[in-house]
Amino acid sequence: MGRVTLQTIAEHVGVSRMTVSNAFSRPDQLSAKLRDRILAVAEELGYGGPDPTARALASGTAGTVGVLLSETLTYSLTDEVAMAFLAGISDELAATGLSLTLLSAAPEGDIVPARDVAIDGAIVYSCNPDSSAVSWLMRRRLPLVFVDQAPAPGITSINVDDRLGARAAAEHVIDLGHRQVAIVTTGFAGDFGLLTDPLAADTAHTERQRLLGWLDALDVAGITPTVVRLPHENPDAIGYGAAETLLANDERPTAILCFSDAIARGVIRAIQDAGLQVPDDVSVVGFDDNPISRRISPALTTVRQDVDAKGRAAATALMLAITRAKTRPAGRARHLVLPTELVTRNSTTAVRSSAAAARRPAR
Repeated sequence: MGRVTLQTIAEHVGVSRMTVSNAFSRPDQLSAKLRDRILAVAEELGYGGPDPTARALASGTAGTVGVLLSETLTYSLTDEVAMAFLAGISDELAATGLSLTLLSAAPEGDIVPARDVAIDGAIVYSCNPDSSAVSWLMRRRLPLVFVDQAPAPGITSINVDDRLGARAAAEHVIDLGHRQVAIVTTGFAGDFGLLTDPLAADTAHTERQRLLGWLDALDVAGITPTVVRLPHENPDAIGYGAAETLLANDERPTAILCFSDAIARGVIRAIQDAGLQVPDDVSVVGFDDNPISRRISPALTTVRQDVDAKGRAAATALMLAITRAKTRPAGRARHLVLPTELVTRNSTTAVRSSAAAARRPAR
């Protein structure tokens, strides 16, 4: 037998082609008995199902939603926080029948995924706000949800309370008696290295909110932190390189606040390689409550965000935006802020005496 089509099945069953089509795409239009009969014949004939491209053209939908990730997909597919976020989205989408398409913000030859891939809507997740990919999605007038991005007019955004979480982290080390405090952060653009005015740098939303939170608490305590800011790349390398810079200072910090747990892991490794102990010589605090925070030795004090809940909230918001785009003019965009929580573990302790704290690392 040649290629099996809807018409082939219709002739075998003795019904119209439209009836066969409804068995696959509009099952509510048929009795259960007739639909079962059609599907049984289709399976017997080896029918592969309706052509997805033809179905998309007929319905005007792609049957998939996109998640726009940062410049490459590699980091997002290896970072446990990003993977948990994607899992939350996938779980929430499971009942809708929609699939998930991962979009890189970087062009792939002549293909610009954000411009060229067929999707019904997209979640923009922790991307460079100046990325042309974000601009392409907005120009396509697709239903969008921003996550870990600055809120934009008409677009629902999902963020965590980065500022409050960072403030709690800074207050924690202050309460432990630390006065020589450093911050390790990362960004897409702007000034890098040792910064005297980190808020003057070209910071994206999440980084800026965390800087504001750390500085809220440190300013009240009269503490001017040493801030190291490095380009957005491998987080372990960021942490290690920043810690080397900090440990080389005449007045090394007794506590380091990190933009993420992945960066904190690199910081801890550099401290230990220098012959110092965490937390006895330097306390370290992360952010995210990445699963690695419990595998690091010592276990990492961090700020917890519920990444699964963030993914589910993003998927729910996008489904609502897609539905509204089909049925009515866009409603007011929502700006949802999820809570954060300080989790204290073994990487922080009370500051040691000034003499001990000033001990230089082993060479």
